[in-house]
Amino acid sequence: MKTRTRFAPSPTGYMHIGNLRTALYEYLIAKASGGDFILRIEDTDQKRYVEGAVDIIYNTLKTVGIRWDEGPDVGGDFGPYVQSERKDLYAPYAHKLVELGGAHYCFCGEREEQVDEEGNEIICKFEDPCKKIPLEEAKKRIAAGEPYVIRQTINKTGKSKYEDKVYGLIEIDYDELDEGVLLKSDGFPTYNFANVIDDHLMGITHVVRGNEYLPSTPKYNLMYDTFGWQRPVYVHLPPVMKDAQHKLSKRNGDASFQDLVAKGYLPEAIINYIALLGWNPGTEEEIFSIAELAKIFSVERLNKSPAIFDIVKLTWMNGMYIRALPAERFHQLAQPYYKDVPAFVDQEALSRTLQPRIETLTQISEQIDFIVALPAFQAELYANKKMKTDAAVARANLPAIREVLAGQIEWNNDALFAALKALAEKLGVKNGQILYPARIALSGKETTPGGATEIAVILGREETLRRLDAAIAALN
Repeated sequence: MKTRTRFAPSPTGYMHIGNLRTALYEYLIAKASGGDFILRIEDTDQKRYVEGAVDIIYNTLKTVGIRWDEGPDVGGDFGPYVQSERKDLYAPYAHKLVELGGAHYCFCGEREEQVDEEGNEIICKFEDPCKKIPLEEAKKRIAAGEPYVIRQTINKTGKSKYEDKVYGLIEIDYDELDEGVLLKSDGFPTYNFANVIDDHLMGITHVVRGNEYLPSTPKYNLMYDTFGWQRPVYVHLPPVMKDAQHKLSKRNGDASFQDLVAKGYLPEAIINYIALLGWNPGTEEEIFSIAELAKIFSVERLNKSPAIFDIVKLTWMNGMYIRALPAERFHQLAQPYYKDVPAFVDQEALSRTLQPRIETLTQISEQIDFIVALPAFQAELYANKKMKTDAAVARANLPAIREVLAGQIEWNNDALFAALKALAEKLGVKNGQILYPARIALSGKETTPGGATEIAVILGREETLRRLDAAIAALN
């Protein structure tokens, strides 16, 4: 049987890291076996609907390289792929489930399902007295216009058993299961019911979701069994944690995919890192493209332990990706951070200097602030014990540095470095006693991206000499 997985997000805002990881694993499970990945939008909870959120889902998946084989925008043989457009499909199945004994009509009203801060159902048993109402009597009350909902009927005793690909054999007492609402009084299905119907009708073979659904899966299995449908393969994932005690949560302000991109992380680095939050390749290798992941991914290597989201590790990985970018691509990505850079700056030289030295794109701004405007600084900044320099050394050497650079014909890093190194030899001083004062004079900062000659190339001849003149004047 061909593997078919689905990502079924609710359009409630930005893409949470945990949701994106679920989408990635569903995509990889399908593609690793030559199967299909389906995108389905679950928008029946209108209270949580956020305008524009569907576009965020589309854009996020496309940005990280996840392409769906079927979905609202590309179509397919099992549409519609938007839950609200499937509303008329659910009621007939709900009524059929009543006839089969797997559900009943309830006139107690719609007791609100309890959910946690992420919107996940909290299992809480409800003993519904309406299930004792004879079916014919219930139908008469409905015909008379009495409002009703359809609730699941759970009459079994003992333990429900099913196999999960990550957690193994799961056993849960039927007595713990809640007889929840399947079809609301307005005709809309609840999440629990719509998922079962949609997954069956769309031929979904593998259901991948968070482990918070482990306790409620027996309710879904009861519906599959009552309808006589084949149960899907279950893959429940451990949570993504911010620390040992707290789940990563967009409601608590934790970073979404969009937040990370805005902070200068590359989409390909983010998706690579997310892949390793609960899965490992069985080797020491950590850098994978999404195409490479699709070739090596296996459910068997999923971990049942919670995964800690480590921003330090992500930052390291992002730096690896930045350094591996083609120079032209990095220069293009850096452009938004160059908007205040003066016209005299050699931007390509700036990008060449920055690319090996940053780990996130947003670090560009803090690295180049001295290029936008030379900061005011004290003469004490020239003091460096390792380089054996101080203000007196700078006062003595900067005029010679200025003279050598003014006479340079070739204005590139190799030529400038060779010229200043030759100057140090001529004056009988260490290279650092020339290069360090020059770097301070040109940048006004103790740490910079690149050395004195790299900065000189970025600034250009005229600005370099202007800054040296200003530094010499300030020291005298």
